[in-house]
Amino acid sequence: MEGLEIREKLLSNSYENKDFRIDSQFFTQEPYHNPKLKYDSIGNLIKRAQYGISIAMNEEGIGYPIYRMNEIHNMLCDSDVSKSADISKEELETFTLNDRDVVFNRTNSFEWVGRTGLYKKKNSKNYVFASYLVRFIPDEDVLLPEYLTAFLNSKYGVQDIKRRARQSINQTNVNPEEVKAIDIPLLSKPFQNHLKSAFDISHNCIIKSEEKYRQAEKLLIQEIDLENFTPSTEGVNIKVLTNSFGNSGRLDAEYYQPKYDDYLSKVYTYENGYDNIISACSIKLKNFKPEDNKSYKYIELSNIGKTGDITGCTIDLGKELPSRARRKVNLGDVIVSSIEGSLDSCALVTEEYNNALCSTGFYVINSKNINSETLLVLFKSELMQNLLKQNCSGTILTSLNKDDFLNIPIPLIDNEVQKNIKNSIKESFALKKQSEHLLEVAKRAVEIAIEEGEDKGLEYINVNTKNLN
Repeated sequence: MEGLEIREKLLSNSYENKDFRIDSQFFTQEPYHNPKLKYDSIGNLIKRAQYGISIAMNEEGIGYPIYRMNEIHNMLCDSDVSKSADISKEELETFTLNDRDVVFNRTNSFEWVGRTGLYKKKNSKNYVFASYLVRFIPDEDVLLPEYLTAFLNSKYGVQDIKRRARQSINQTNVNPEEVKAIDIPLLSKPFQNHLKSAFDISHNCIIKSEEKYRQAEKLLIQEIDLENFTPSTEGVNIKVLTNSFGNSGRLDAEYYQPKYDDYLSKVYTYENGYDNIISACSIKLKNFKPEDNKSYKYIELSNIGKTGDITGCTIDLGKELPSRARRKVNLGDVIVSSIEGSLDSCALVTEEYNNALCSTGFYVINSKNINSETLLVLFKSELMQNLLKQNCSGTILTSLNKDDFLNIPIPLIDNEVQKNIKNSIKESFALKKQSEHLLEVAKRAVEIAIEEGEDKGLEYINVNTKNLN
């Protein structure tokens, strides 16, 4: 019996759960409750729980932007999303997210299920949310959205969510009723307001970080003369065989759209010159075999943020990592997705992820002629995104093969412009790091308050935020 987890329960305990839970994990993994604190169920402390809308989505911006399960990172909903949903005004009224709604990912892999983020409204644009998400609207007289978000991301909230998760072959689900049944300690409003302050400052850091990234982006756009550029929208392009299939080996019409010629012209006429990726950059193609019993950080597509940051990773033993975890990355490398539909998933490897592994779905590059920050902004730019997309091929899984990737031309950006881009990106990353730090402090403070009381939790907040504003 050594190593077995055993918990003896009355049959009546199973009846207390609406779904009559009798699975052992539900009872053996009950989270810690501090007997000195008062608890109540989340369901008693919220005004509303609502599923998102189930509807087809598009990447053409038709309709309203819609949040999906992979657009929650570091306890906040991402600033922008990739897809839209063409819905009626009535549906918009029903599913529009409001400032400080708590968004919960109810279904996905076991790792992703339960991911929770606070939605912060940033502009007049209306955002809706997809059906695999649930929004919770707390009763702020007793439960602030920031506290609910921090608690559900804390080790105690995660433990309670995971024990309630129902796993099938390819998917895990936690329904809102199970979340509503979770007990949460009734921490004081002053303590909760400190958490709110941390979230507010963190959100402001994100806004400033994105402004810095846009500055870098604007510098690049101006340098390669894309500021007022409009590519052709013609759907027909006539090519002779020797200038088409004879050169590229491609017969698909998409490859020869006139807009791609327009983008290529911008590269070929750039005053500082250009070169193919194979000459301008170094690329890591050698597979790395992880040791079975050594722990590694592993980066995949879902860990890439909108402005080129790595938002997290999986940490596991080499023997537990997927077979695609075969690329080692180092400080200053830029990783570029090779999968169409995710080509904008490019990121700069910071010190935190030095010697981490990434998926073979990325190309790992660096350059002696172009600094890493400029490479990042360049590969995420409209110019390179279109050239990457042009060179994708395949049927079931459309992607960018090695030879086509290496032969894409790339502008050799002026050194002075590179320096300015580098400075803006460094500032952007520093602000984002500060944002992440504040939210980690908020989460840990909740855990300390549960373990040792609010005074200790507040002391932790004060010590770890005294130099921040």
